[in-house]
Amino acid sequence: MADSKERVRVDGRELVLTNLDKVMYPETGTTKADVLAYYAAVASVLIPAAANRPATRKRWVHGVGTAEAPGEMFFQKNLDHSTPGWVPRASITHKERTIQYPLVNDPATLTWLAQIAALEIHVPQWRVDSHGNALPPDRLVLDLDPGDGAGLTECVEVAKLARSILQDVGLEPVPVTSGSKGIHLYAALDGSQSSELVSEFAHELARALEADHPDLAVSDMKKTLRTGKVLVDWSQNSAAKTTIVPYSLRGRLRPTVAAPRTWRELGSPSLHQLDYLEVMKRVKAGKDPFAVISGAGHPGAQHGAPAANAGGTPGSDGKSTGDGGDTDPRLETYRTKRDPAATPEPFTAEQHRSRTDGGTLRESFVIQEHHASRLHFDFRLERDGVLVSWALPKGVPTTKAKNHLAVQTEDHPMDYADFEGTIPKGQYGAGTVTIWDRGHYECEKWIAGKEVIATLTGQEGGGLGGTRRFALIHTGQANDQWLIHLMDTPDAGQGHQPAPERDQPATVDRPAGPAPAPDPAELSPMLASAGTPADLADKDWQFELKWDGIRALVLGDAQRIRLISRNGIDMSASYPELTDRSCWPSQEFAADGEIIAVGPGGRPDFGLLQGRMKLSKAADVAKAQASTPVRLMLFDLLTEGGEDLRRRPLRERRDRLETFFRASARDGACPVELSEVIDADVGHILESAEELGLEGVMAKRTGGRYVGQRSRSWLKLKFEKTQEVVVGGWRPGNGGRRDSVGSLLLGIPDGTKLRYVGRVGSGFSTRELRELRQQLDAIPRKTSPFAEVPAEDASDARWVSARLVGEVTFGDWTGGGKLRHPVWRGWRLDKTPADVVVEHK
Repeated sequence: MADSKERVRVDGRELVLTNLDKVMYPETGTTKADVLAYYAAVASVLIPAAANRPATRKRWVHGVGTAEAPGEMFFQKNLDHSTPGWVPRASITHKERTIQYPLVNDPATLTWLAQIAALEIHVPQWRVDSHGNALPPDRLVLDLDPGDGAGLTECVEVAKLARSILQDVGLEPVPVTSGSKGIHLYAALDGSQSSELVSEFAHELARALEADHPDLAVSDMKKTLRTGKVLVDWSQNSAAKTTIVPYSLRGRLRPTVAAPRTWRELGSPSLHQLDYLEVMKRVKAGKDPFAVISGAGHPGAQHGAPAANAGGTPGSDGKSTGDGGDTDPRLETYRTKRDPAATPEPFTAEQHRSRTDGGTLRESFVIQEHHASRLHFDFRLERDGVLVSWALPKGVPTTKAKNHLAVQTEDHPMDYADFEGTIPKGQYGAGTVTIWDRGHYECEKWIAGKEVIATLTGQEGGGLGGTRRFALIHTGQANDQWLIHLMDTPDAGQGHQPAPERDQPATVDRPAGPAPAPDPAELSPMLASAGTPADLADKDWQFELKWDGIRALVLGDAQRIRLISRNGIDMSASYPELTDRSCWPSQEFAADGEIIAVGPGGRPDFGLLQGRMKLSKAADVAKAQASTPVRLMLFDLLTEGGEDLRRRPLRERRDRLETFFRASARDGACPVELSEVIDADVGHILESAEELGLEGVMAKRTGGRYVGQRSRSWLKLKFEKTQEVVVGGWRPGNGGRRDSVGSLLLGIPDGTKLRYVGRVGSGFSTRELRELRQQLDAIPRKTSPFAEVPAEDASDARWVSARLVGEVTFGDWTGGGKLRHPVWRGWRLDKTPADVVVEHK
């Protein structure tokens, strides 16, 4: 890894590793390449400790710094839109919003986290199932944190006292030197208790230690009470809390590690916090004291799937319940529905190791034809050691024109992939089961309980007839209601190239070929906040016209140009005139801009652009290029020639952008322009822009950095009030619109529900009215997605899954929080409901 950038394949996934020579730990000279090598070396033990647990990250993009100049750290929960689709994830709904967390279930995801400088990985004491639901905690943790005047010696003493108490109730803890100052104690649980009960138990244990040893232990968080003592922090057992995962690096001055230890080691006078080199040697030697907690090395631990109760995990009664992988709690529903003495179905969870073919991960699938009370097909995908399963009442879709219902059922054991036979009458699922097709699949996207995209390759003569690509999408209705959609299969050679063989799962390989564009996982668009001229109190602003189009990140490598939407969708096929490589400088780069369609009056026309946004077929796009030409207005440069420019002030990025643009080999036929910086008083600019019928003006702080989130460093000053909205229902029309839609019911996300903000029935084109009913009929739901809807609007409403985003203009907000006189502007296919916020108060 001597070079600054490498294209690699890890566990069948391609990644781009950049800035490999960047020093992440200046005190020891530890580089990003060293960090990547460490996480590759410990993947086999870290992943079982983290798997299926929503991971929050502490990132030091520019290193941890020094004692005199600490590096900037930021804590990240939600995944960026640019996160690779293959990263497993789970959507967790909190009080105010839903957050997508990564699941550290495979070496590729761990490598990706290291690539984005997520030095520390923190997880809760509970896991999620394949439906995205939180399971009860399967481990207890105590954080022994020494106060001033205390150290590891005192922590060891408290750890031994806590161990004695835990052993009395049948729990055998494993110590982990935290890599910071103290010790973490973990004990495996059988998953029968809630987080609240586990927290209460841990709290009582902490109080007991404090009562019996008041000069040594304290259970109160107040720093004034901790001098010379060890805080027994029990609070990390709360369902809302996380703890650094064992084997994670720490973002301290030296690259120390949260390292599992033996009790014999804790008794050594030379006990100290281990660094990453020491931990690598231990793992290489086969030492993993945490295996009894995580299940590493036991049945059920391949590809990051922990084997619950492996190694004899104590049950709620203090007795050992461990009897191998067949006690996996994810299979509890499967087992309770079946009598092993009455059905030939398998009851073991022996896992078939996912194979690799030329370095590409090959997880298995099976589709079974099930002649039960009604014929249906069972669609099962291997995921982390179980078969995640859906029943297809109408069979496997054979055309893209029609989606089929998919009802998610309980997870099945891996042995079910081989099952054919007759389930006796009177038993659950009674009837004959045969294998319709089986083989392997490549996962493109997996969001537990939300969305799965996978390409299946069946066996010769199987029902699929070769390779087919499917999307499974949750409808937003009951937990088990999904749709399965047949998609276009990727062209040969795209994502299916053979790769070199790998010596071990976590080995980083270097296939030949040119380096691609910068890894999109590190890039997400900067978003503007609503503003007024009164917000521009100082003169440190630059002004541009606000372009009424759709946002695009432009990613260029030596061979091609890609256009990525705000929500991470590749739009390149829709706008081929913008991806002509000859229109752009030859070096690798990432730029930011807006795609616009110019109307007859020479002004950007968002309505006109709607006709291009939905096109992807080459013939349709070619026809639209003549009738609806588009242009790309460039306004920022994020990277160039391997250099990250995002932390530079805007004035420097603008200079680089202008030089970059002049260097382009353009001949005037390329529809790419610079968004002009206007040097005038903002009042005059606004007046002129309004006369021209433009949408507004953008004000940007010249000293601001490029941050991949909404910021007050960019302000949008609009003449007309617009608001992005989520469609949650519709009302039938009357008269000439009786077969179409009379009005759409609109909302803005507010926690898990939508806040109803009114209805819109005007502004639709004839073409939109023709398409509306078909779009809405495809996503019905039985109940309202809104928190509350007035009776007069709900009386004849048809509810739909709250997934479509549009935009309206409006006069103002009513006193009751509704849109006054809204008019439809069009769909925002580049945005998701999570992007929608109140634009104007």
